[in-house]
Amino acid sequence: MLDAVVVGAGPNGLTAAVELARRGFSVAVFEARDTVGGGARTEELTLPGFRHDPCSAAHPLAINSPVFRTMPLERYGLEWLHAELPMAHPFTDGTAAVLSRSVAETAASFGPRDAGAYRRLVAPFLPNWDTLARDFMSLPLTALPRDPVTLARFGMVGLPPSTWLTRRFRDERAKTLFAGLVAHVMAPLNGFATGAIGLVFALAAHARGWPVARGGSQSISDALTAYLKDLGGLVHTDYEVKRLDDLPPARAYVFDTSPTALARIAGFGRYYEGYKYGPGVFKVDYALDGPVPWTAEEARAAGTVQIGANSAEIGAALTAASREGRAPDKPFMITVQPGVVDPTRAPEGKQVFWAYGHVPSGWTGDLTEAMERQLERFAPGFRDRVLARATAGPPELAARNANYIGGDIASGAVSGLQILLRPKLSLSPYSTPHPAVFICSSATPPGPGVHGMSGHNAAKAVWRRLRQT
Repeated sequence: MLDAVVVGAGPNGLTAAVELARRGFSVAVFEARDTVGGGARTEELTLPGFRHDPCSAAHPLAINSPVFRTMPLERYGLEWLHAELPMAHPFTDGTAAVLSRSVAETAASFGPRDAGAYRRLVAPFLPNWDTLARDFMSLPLTALPRDPVTLARFGMVGLPPSTWLTRRFRDERAKTLFAGLVAHVMAPLNGFATGAIGLVFALAAHARGWPVARGGSQSISDALTAYLKDLGGLVHTDYEVKRLDDLPPARAYVFDTSPTALARIAGFGRYYEGYKYGPGVFKVDYALDGPVPWTAEEARAAGTVQIGANSAEIGAALTAASREGRAPDKPFMITVQPGVVDPTRAPEGKQVFWAYGHVPSGWTGDLTEAMERQLERFAPGFRDRVLARATAGPPELAARNANYIGGDIASGAVSGLQILLRPKLSLSPYSTPHPAVFICSSATPPGPGVHGMSGHNAAKAVWRRLRQT
């Protein structure tokens, strides 16, 4: 009998397996797809030699992850590559605000009226970032805060809506960039704790940047898998689990799946009926005949580029997708250009380009034209660089990854109390009605992103039970 079986080889499932194996437990992972990775994969989606990331691409949370930083993943091939600028947000006048490693450079890009306000916003937290990240990403009660004073100050700033926080700024440049940071988790700007979301992304950039993984996001998953195998763990791919009886006997079962799938497999009936899924995304992967022709010079040097003319346009796009049930006319877009620093992604002189916009859950339309109109506003001539494109709306994303119900890449709405209390209101969100079954996916705290902390937190609950029994 194994000590633990993990279902799903995404970053959280692999992290949970590693954490258990590091403590001497016998572990096996079962993955339905023919490769590991979940939301951290790399594939040739367009043309031969063009390596695309179907889901995650830039990794501010991974490089700042408290649990990843305890693992020797570099020994297993993971190499972080940093663009000159972590992120840029261009405007229609040809200028851009930036999120730089330097707080001063970032503040200066907002203009003199908001530079001081931004420095005062991040200054109390940046010196204690590592402790704050550990405390913030270990919530709820999986660990006592190491710095409860800083965490409480962070909560006072971040728990109100981001629209309250941006009242500190007088000009649109800072408001727009911060609205874009919040929109990374597809939450309406006036939602609970959205200020914390934007602030976490900003602090992560100042602390360690927004890198890409050399060779693609698959490198993260492959490094975790190699490390797990060295620790004695087993990984089985192309193995779909439809019920618990499909798995070998074990003292604990850990699911890196959606709550819906877990309830179906484990026979929990309507236990997670109240769990809500958020809007979907429409994603386009491009093979380009050269770099994106951004008008703003800063955007050409950035790994990630946010697309939205102003905070009102970003807010309207989020509202359309999440509340009005329609695709936005001017979608807010997150784009990544790995070729700025990683020549392995495309043939010499070519580029891969990653972009997505928000759409309603389960939407079946085509957002390509609207997305490319947006791109042309900030990069005239973009369409002329396109060699090939691969599109994926909510149905296609859900077919590729069963956790993305309705195309929701966050595996659950990041809004209301569900930002912090997911998938159920519980002091032990990783536990389930069955004492030997646990959940570790992005549907548990701290939520979406490639950081492995949901897997780490769940593993704590598992090893406590294993030691008790």
